[in-house]
Amino acid sequence: MKSLRVAIIGATGLVGRTILQIMEERSFPIDELIAVASERSVGKQIPFQSSTVQIVGLDDALASKPDIALFSAGGDTSLKWAPKFAAVGTTVVDNSSAWRMHKDYKLIVPEVNGDAISKDDLIIANPNCSTIQLVMVLKPLHDQYQISRGVVSTYQSVTGTGQAAVAQMDDERAGRTPAQQVYPHQIDKNCLPHCDTFQENGYTREEMKVHRETKKIMRDDSISLSCTAVRVPVVGGHGESVFLEFEKDFEMADVRSMLSDFPGVVLQDDPESFHYPMPITAHGKDDVFVGRLRRDLSNPRGLHLWIVSDNLRKGAATNTIQIAEYLNNQGRWG
Repeated sequence: MKSLRVAIIGATGLVGRTILQIMEERSFPIDELIAVASERSVGKQIPFQSSTVQIVGLDDALASKPDIALFSAGGDTSLKWAPKFAAVGTTVVDNSSAWRMHKDYKLIVPEVNGDAISKDDLIIANPNCSTIQLVMVLKPLHDQYQISRGVVSTYQSVTGTGQAAVAQMDDERAGRTPAQQVYPHQIDKNCLPHCDTFQENGYTREEMKVHRETKKIMRDDSISLSCTAVRVPVVGGHGESVFLEFEKDFEMADVRSMLSDFPGVVLQDDPESFHYPMPITAHGKDDVFVGRLRRDLSNPRGLHLWIVSDNLRKGAATNTIQIAEYLNNQGRWG
């Protein structure tokens, strides 16, 4: 792969720091790293590889015309700045929700729909963390059996909300008054059936992201999914309890085989040995783990399963880097 001039927008946030870490782990080819954060952080140094990099502002990053800019700084920043970077020829991979459902921009999980990217795509959206791990498991099953409907319940790590949410949980666990109340209720020793804001239809934005993004990534509007998203006092990864109904009959042995064979998916399904996916064991890994496979008791074409993945890695940073690697392998930069 060609060495690239890379800008990280939001380099000091949870996802930005994870992007830097994974770039080191994967030996991503970097000719120059341009680290961008808020104005109050400009001039500070952050560690990268065996050295440090000085943080710059967005104007300076734009003027440098990097090959690729990886955005993890929120939707407002992406809406304002991503088109400016694209206008100077920089490819943008955006982690916010700003462009995900825009008809002109691709929503990409490389293992699932990387082939949808064209050379003209200068702004590419990274899906919601819960959607990424879900479609990694749905893809081989849908290709073989055609999913007619599904019900998803998510159990989402506080890291998905950001550093302040982790701090709230840590403060509550230590018996301190949180410096910032991110959630409307205590999160430690509690579960909140509330991820993102509530919509007029009674679902939250997070739940509707799973519903809508899955259709777009899978390129099939016939897939009907409903979701309940729950915030849990966990760090390390999101869990998902998933029920699927198929148009075709299936054999459990075939389901296990195709999930085991799908790139990036790891089957952990040995309940007798207490071997199943958990956030604590998924933490720090790039794979999507699936287990607790069982046929539904009321519908022979129904399947239950449990999916876990590190939401900061495959759910955000790793998928972002994989998109960049995919583009580089396709020869985007020569």
